[in-house]
Amino acid sequence: MDARDIILAPVVTEKAVTALQMKKYTFKVADGVNKIQIAKAVEEIFDVEVAKVNTITMKGQLRRYGKHEGYNSGWKKAVVTLTEDSKTIEFFDGMF
Repeated sequence: MDARDIILAPVVTEKAVTALQMKKYTFKVADGVNKIQIAKAVEEIFDVEVAKVNTITMKGQLRRYGKHEGYNSGWKKAVVTLTEDSKTIEFFDGMF
């Protein structure tokens, strides 16, 4: 699996942007990948040093369409913490 197949998109929310000051970056990642694969993918794509990876499986939200209801598809989120001496990810620099 290629590194760009593992890291799907950045997550830009208010909580994720405030965590950037502590060198914590949030990404949407592919289902079925583990923390080691996520860390290697972030290091390869952005040329940084990863200290820790936390993963969360986000449950799909309940949606109603008329009288029918169902859930959106869930997704996996990863919060990547960089080491103290690592450089920042340039994509996120203008957000805080």
